[in-house]
Amino acid sequence: MTPSTNDPLDFLNNNPHGIQSGSQTDLVQLLLYEIIRVKDLIVYYDSIPNGGGQLGSSILNELVSEAYSSLVNYDTILMKKYYDLLLNCD
Repeated sequence: MTPSTNDPLDFLNNNPHGIQSGSQTDLVQLLLYEIIRVKDLIVYYDSIPNGGGQLGSSILNELVSEAYSSLVNYDTILMKKYYDLLLNCD
């Protein structure tokens, strides 16, 4: 079996400007970018002292988990839903 050379996160590594709108970006790439961004937010919420960010962190963890599941199942309707939800997380 030949290993695949198509890295799904290649657009992040090779583009110094991050994601750009255009024909080259698709829903999978956009959702992966948002999952990575929200995972960074989870780290921030987890770092709030005295468990102050625990609720926010658990909500974001659930969203990321469901978004990842939609990617694994390639459910485009759910992928769009979770992309929109993650896009508005801050």
